[in-house]
Amino acid sequence: MSRVIRAVSCVIAALAGVACAAQARPPIVAAASDLKFAVTEIAARFEADTGRKVQLNFGSSGNFARQIRQGAPFELFMSADEDFVFELANAGLTRDRGELYAVGRIALYAPKDSTIRLDADLKGLREAWGAVRKFAIANPEHAPYGRAAQQALQALGLWDFVQPKLVLGENIAQTAQFVTTGNAQAGIIALSLALAPELQRQGSHVLLPETLHNPLRQRMVLTRRAGETAALFYAYLQQPSARAILKRYGFLLPGE
Repeated sequence: MSRVIRAVSCVIAALAGVACAAQARPPIVAAASDLKFAVTEIAARFEADTGRKVQLNFGSSGNFARQIRQGAPFELFMSADEDFVFELANAGLTRDRGELYAVGRIALYAPKDSTIRLDADLKGLREAWGAVRKFAIANPEHAPYGRAAQQALQALGLWDFVQPKLVLGENIAQTAQFVTTGNAQAGIIALSLALAPELQRQGSHVLLPETLHNPLRQRMVLTRRAGETAALFYAYLQQPSARAILKRYGFLLPGE
């Protein structure tokens, strides 16, 4: 009998260990790639202030929305397009319809040694087109910043013009990487990435007029899986310290 009791005790202890490990595991945040630098900074400050960690996954908003519908274990979704949040809310996969946390902007970006004259009408890009082998944007099919780039190029009458040299990033962070690594000679990326110190050292940018594309209204929401830490981080993202970081990376903020 004592052997049975010891065996049962071991099983209970093992299960308790699994439960504790599960509780200690940081919640997974699915965040649009334009947030790579801003939200990484906010998460570090959140950990310093609360002692709690979150696991950040960056990618395209459309892909994340699809993954959530398929059961991905994300607890917080920070989308670059609020329509993805509304679709998930309508499907009953979120706590509510979330909160607007920012409005994004796009910029033309090129390496420091580029001969392309950067201007908001992209006239310099057209003039230097012969020196451009590849021009990068994010995939408009699932990346909101790619869709905004396409709309801007269409508004300027350049969409058909750039097609032969167009290369599509899986998300806006990969699009920026194409330019910084020389795989593209220029591209349209998120202003928030262009303003990151790492990219400012490697390239230059010009802000494109917001009238060239539909507003990039960015919304976040807690999924049905969200636990306490995810909810705390969600609230933290709406506090002045987090908003100040978002503003520093070029985002327009709700109420401002």
